[in-house]
Amino acid sequence: MAFVAPPTVRLDLDYVRQQFPALAGDWTFFDNAGGSQVARPVGDRITDFLYGSNVQLGASYGVSQTATERVAAAHQGLATLINAPDPQTVVLGSSTSALFRILAHCLGQTLQPGDEVVVTNCDHEANISPWVDWQGLGITVKVWTLNPETLTLDLADLADLLTPRTRLVAVTHVSNVLGTINPIRAIADLAHHNGSLICVDGVAYAPHRRVDVQALDVDFYAFSLYKTYGPHQALLYGRRELLEALPGFNHYFITSVPYKFQPGNVNFELAYGSLGILDYLTALAAHHGGGLDGAVPEPPASDLTTSDLTTSDLTTQDPGTQLRQAFALIRDHETALGDRLLTYLRQHPAVAIIGCPDAHPDHRVPTISFVVAGRTSAAIPPRIDPHHIGIRYGDFYAVRLIEDLGLALQDGVVRVSMVHYNTLEECDRLIACLDAVLA
Repeated sequence: MAFVAPPTVRLDLDYVRQQFPALAGDWTFFDNAGGSQVARPVGDRITDFLYGSNVQLGASYGVSQTATERVAAAHQGLATLINAPDPQTVVLGSSTSALFRILAHCLGQTLQPGDEVVVTNCDHEANISPWVDWQGLGITVKVWTLNPETLTLDLADLADLLTPRTRLVAVTHVSNVLGTINPIRAIADLAHHNGSLICVDGVAYAPHRRVDVQALDVDFYAFSLYKTYGPHQALLYGRRELLEALPGFNHYFITSVPYKFQPGNVNFELAYGSLGILDYLTALAAHHGGGLDGAVPEPPASDLTTSDLTTSDLTTQDPGTQLRQAFALIRDHETALGDRLLTYLRQHPAVAIIGCPDAHPDHRVPTISFVVAGRTSAAIPPRIDPHHIGIRYGDFYAVRLIEDLGLALQDGVVRVSMVHYNTLEECDRLIACLDAVLA
């Protein structure tokens, strides 16, 4: 059944699109899961750092002190973005793949032969292969596979895999192919009850919902900032006591967190630029406030939605509350986008949606994959390209999932990945193009 959210505060798309300079061109970007467009404050901060404080950190002279303060502010701002308890729990790196590799190298040194790790068959390879490589250390790898009927992960199946030797459960928050939201808090509770750690790939979740690592009770959580309206950088959250106890990846004499996991230090300008994500999201909430006073209600068990808000709720200056408000606006608009495309795809006789067929925001994000009977997936995006609409086909580094679904010979899936700066009009243009291509 189609799901359309009933927002009481609607996203001002004119305002939103003005914050993304790339949207002034003639391309429609529907490949956002591969990399989103960059919010204007991000570029402004990068330029400001390069032109005003591009020196090494830690010296006594004034410009170096400014640079040091700016990078520290980035860690603090990103901690606020994900509700981490302190900035030392935020490790920065070039990509989620690289950060998971670093974590696996360090965490692997604490394991013993015969220990076990659970991975899924629906993750991006970034959250599979680093743990599978532990087999060289004598670690047993178990695979938590999707239910083939529902294409979801069943908690009962995970419970059957866990043993007293299970040291880690690695799972994605949202599949970058299926778009399905996995119940991370329930998974974390099950893992912790067993005495296991949990590591979550949040790459396909973070652009669409507010990440709250404390509410999720995760041990490690990573995502790519360049898919979340920021620069080409990524962050890894880890519980401080775990990060402090792990062997480092940096020079032997560097023992402080997060620096011991950041060889060569971070990219200074990109770290400072990442603060622009927070700038944008808090400004988004403030823009929708109307200048009135008010207090935001506590969110329900699921994510806050704009139907829970009034105009006066969108005025608080607390960054955490503003982030929840911004993502409430994002969630409801994206639900309408997803519903528009999924409604069309459900009605097309040649199309099979790979993943949840409805747009309910508790079930999925608007990363939508499908295949077409009698067509390879590779044949479809090139027919859309001339209309200046960017979509994509392939396995999206979820090779194991595509193979298990029997879609490798079909060149994987066609994927349309939308975010909140996309419009219903853009979605309708894509539908019109698909209608012509699939006729």
